Amino acid sequence: MASIDTLADRLLTYLAPDQVNLVRRAYYYAEQAHDGQRRRSGEPYVTHPLAVANILADMHMDHQSLMAAMLHDVIEDTGIPKEALVEQFGETVAELVDGVSKLTQMKFENKAEAQAENFQKMAMAMARDIRVILVKLADRLHNMRTLDAMPYEKSRRIAKETLEIYAPIANRLGMHSMRVEFEDLGFKAMHPMRSARIRQAVRRARGNRKEIVTKIEQSLVACLEREGLDGDVKGREKHLYSIYKKMRGKRKAFNEIMDVYAFRIVVDKVDTCYRVLGAVHNLYKPLPGRFKDYIAIPKANGYQSLHTTLFGMHGVPIEIQIRTREMEELANNGIAAHWLYKSGDEDPIKGNHARARQWVKGVLELQQSAGNSLEFIESVKIDLFPDEVYVFTPKGRIMELQKGSTAVDFAYAVHTDIGNSCIACRINRRLAPLSQPLESGSTVEIVTAPGARPNPAWLNFVVTAKARTHIRHALKQQRRSESISLGERLLNKVLAGFDASLEQIPAERIRQVLDEYRMEVFEDLLEDIGLGNRMAYVVARRLLASEGEEIPSAEGPLAIRGTEGLVLSYARCCSPIPGDPIVGHLSAGKGMVVHLENCRNIGEIRHNPEKCIPLTWSKDVSGEFNVELRIELEHQRGLIALLAGSVNAADGNIEKIGMDERDGRTSVVQLVVSVKDRIHLARVIKKLRALKGVIRITRVRA
Repeated sequence: MASIDTLADRLLTYLAPDQVNLVRRAYYYAEQAHDGQRRRSGEPYVTHPLAVANILADMHMDHQSLMAAMLHDVIEDTGIPKEALVEQFGETVAELVDGVSKLTQMKFENKAEAQAENFQKMAMAMARDIRVILVKLADRLHNMRTLDAMPYEKSRRIAKETLEIYAPIANRLGMHSMRVEFEDLGFKAMHPMRSARIRQAVRRARGNRKEIVTKIEQSLVACLEREGLDGDVKGREKHLYSIYKKMRGKRKAFNEIMDVYAFRIVVDKVDTCYRVLGAVHNLYKPLPGRFKDYIAIPKANGYQSLHTTLFGMHGVPIEIQIRTREMEELANNGIAAHWLYKSGDEDPIKGNHARARQWVKGVLELQQSAGNSLEFIESVKIDLFPDEVYVFTPKGRIMELQKGSTAVDFAYAVHTDIGNSCIACRINRRLAPLSQPLESGSTVEIVTAPGARPNPAWLNFVVTAKARTHIRHALKQQRRSESISLGERLLNKVLAGFDASLEQIPAERIRQVLDEYRMEVFEDLLEDIGLGNRMAYVVARRLLASEGEEIPSAEGPLAIRGTEGLVLSYARCCSPIPGDPIVGHLSAGKGMVVHLENCRNIGEIRHNPEKCIPLTWSKDVSGEFNVELRIELEHQRGLIALLAGSVNAADGNIEKIGMDERDGRTSVVQLVVSVKDRIHLARVIKKLRALKGVIRITRVRA
């Protein structure tokens, strides 16, 4: 087992002696702090922090990360306060330890919420210093390596969390080696039998394939030598979890997956990558559509490489990855490679670090907009499993989005305000539906309009976490402001019946009522009234209670403008339109639903002032309203076209049409038409009546 001396010797190969001594000091401090504590396996507890530091040393991490690894459990497990660590090791190390410290367990309704809350805190810590997540990943990796000591249920839960959150984070930060180990260890803990079976099958297949692998490798090496190109060729093993995922996802047999031979060619510089690509394409025929250039357009996690698939000898498919040594290092250690090359000016590395920061910043934005921790973790999970498409802005900037993304996802990726005010899009200079999935290489242009708002229907087709979270956030805000506005009108209506208004009620009386209802601000109370959760006249009575008088019912009905938005809807059972006599039914959480005065669905509560309030249409009501008509007519050719032509001639619009043939001579047509008011509806009916063969037209109500 590794000791602090062995670790110190390894560290001296890339750290200064005084930095190595600081890591030693942190080890001895942790050893004293954890004195007497043991792991489940029976070993002294300090072996765990030492193992975590060793994992970080493999990645050549800086001395502060290694110190934080030594001390990462001190705050929580030994009761030593953060201040003591600041005094001993400085602010930076203490901050790292605090960020990594097992996040304080709070009381939650369920495990999912606890996990979500912890992840939220981890995101906050990552934003302050990205090294927090690297230490956290190393900590989790050692826990996964020693999972056998855990009870079965607990080990399954930890493995599931690792596969769902930690492996994708390692992938997002470009840390391939760590991700592979997370996935294989998690797979083994979740499905021990399947893992063992696939491991045996791989071992058998490897023995049978040895000869052909050697032949292909020799032909690739000979090809590079002929062309005078310098590169290392090595066979690439598929890891167990990726084989399992392919077998499940693509419904393929094990033999079909193992039929593909994979090789990696590592060269000295980018220019050579493309020359090697030309050479191997000359050696074996490439498979059309299987070439990917991740050097020109790197993946989200900074991964760079050329991928191609060839028809090898005997028609065997060969997958080849071509990359430089820096790219290889970056592919394996991802963002951790940033510290390895910190002294030099390595562009790809810096780009990778910037990408990781960008991602963390995005995670933080999601956290601020998400309604709760579970909604947040759901969004992050979506964001952690991207399959990218690359599109261009009109100015030629490359935007990278998840597979299946639409123009709305693109708009939010550019800027939240562009997403919120988006009304249309052009894909490759042609107008296209906002819901159309984007394809790599398309140029996308967003058309915006001031005052435009997100449409709730967008939630049915957006795929990126950022778009989904911001649409939900904007709709919540919109709903709140509309609820407050309606609540204020309803309350003022009731107060007017008592010759009072909100302006006349003293602030201290409002405060008293808010305290009674346990609310912070008056807007919350107005929102509750607008949403139908509280009755305006009950609130008015409380506000005027000090006057000691009973409140009569409000004078006259409330006027409806049609612009109230999400908190006012029209009942589908009776489809009211301007000009109809109407009442408002206050439905908890939905706001006000407008019904016809004689609608049967509200017959029982019609005269209950707590549930229904009289309404009238405002003079300047705007919008279009749907009405269902039932038309009986003689059957004839081109019937639908005739009806559509008549509705169109009266400036109406058909929303829906259905036909029910009664007998050979007569037909019944159900027509949903959008009109402005009753006068407009009368015009539409008059045009329809003028058609030859129309027997009867009735308006369908509840």
